[in-house]
Amino acid sequence: MSDPNDASPTGMSRRALARGTAATGLAALFGATATGTATAATHRAAPRKSTATSQTATATATRTVTPLGPRTLDVSLPSTALGRSAPVRLILPSSFGAQPSRTYPVLYLLHGAHDDYTSWTRETDVVAFTEGRELIVAMPDAGPTGIPTAWRDGPDYETFQVDEVPALLARDYRASGVRAVAGVSTGGYGAMAHAARHPGTFAAAASYSGILDTMAPGVPSLMDAIVARENLAPRSLWGNPFLNLLTWRDFNPRSRAAGLRATALYVSSGSGVAGGTGDWLPEALESALWPSAHAFTDTLARLRVPVTTHFYPGGGHSWAYWKREFGASWPMLAGALGVPA
Repeated sequence: MSDPNDASPTGMSRRALARGTAATGLAALFGATATGTATAATHRAAPRKSTATSQTATATATRTVTPLGPRTLDVSLPSTALGRSAPVRLILPSSFGAQPSRTYPVLYLLHGAHDDYTSWTRETDVVAFTEGRELIVAMPDAGPTGIPTAWRDGPDYETFQVDEVPALLARDYRASGVRAVAGVSTGGYGAMAHAARHPGTFAAAASYSGILDTMAPGVPSLMDAIVARENLAPRSLWGNPFLNLLTWRDFNPRSRAAGLRATALYVSSGSGVAGGTGDWLPEALESALWPSAHAFTDTLARLRVPVTTHFYPGGGHSWAYWKREFGASWPMLAGALGVPA
């Protein structure tokens, strides 16, 4: 199976690329012409050299494992859903080696657009934070767009993340059936979409600045911009948002919100430009997603599905806010996983 997310980037950093996407997406939303950062970002991002290259990889019949530290490893998992092997970074429990018969709950952390499965360990202290809390943390790949879904013309990242990675963890790393999922930006979309489309699979789901109503005014154009930034055909995602309306609805967290009744939920988003930090691109993108997040939580309210929300003034589409929101949502996630808060 060919993978439209396999484009080989060259040129600039993923952060610069993400800023270019923000400008391009906002141009699509507001009918403006993106300049400056967006123009520069037409060059593809250079591949980030993994720290794993200095490690000794060990192979088994089903996977390739690269140790990164006492508790951290990268697994290259052969995937039928993707038609290739794809990476997932794992943080193992502190007691994993000492208690060989123990099983552990799993927290899935999903990355955003134009980033990768290394983002959570690169941008946060999640390794140190989970020390002694006795859970597995799994950070699966979602391709360069970071949209973890079943693509109309390409890979099925939803099956990879919801079925294949959990099967690996249950088989080889003693994962229990208790799961929670959290994500940033397009990963926030994935967290809510996975939980809504697979009711009962996740005990909790958290979204930080996620795209939670993919059919809100202007949002299909933003999704197209994310896809196009990776030199992929926009319609390769879910097709045309009008001609393929039922497909767009099927993958829209807001449209599938009734599936979240049995899941503990946390949703956070900033208002962006008004009261922000002065960095207009991430602030403007955060502002653009604000109505989508509210439409999603309003739908939950109408359905009487409980959700903890934190809609804060200002803020931007960046890790400076997502790290804080992860901390704020941790008691909910920990309670669902049955680990210390």
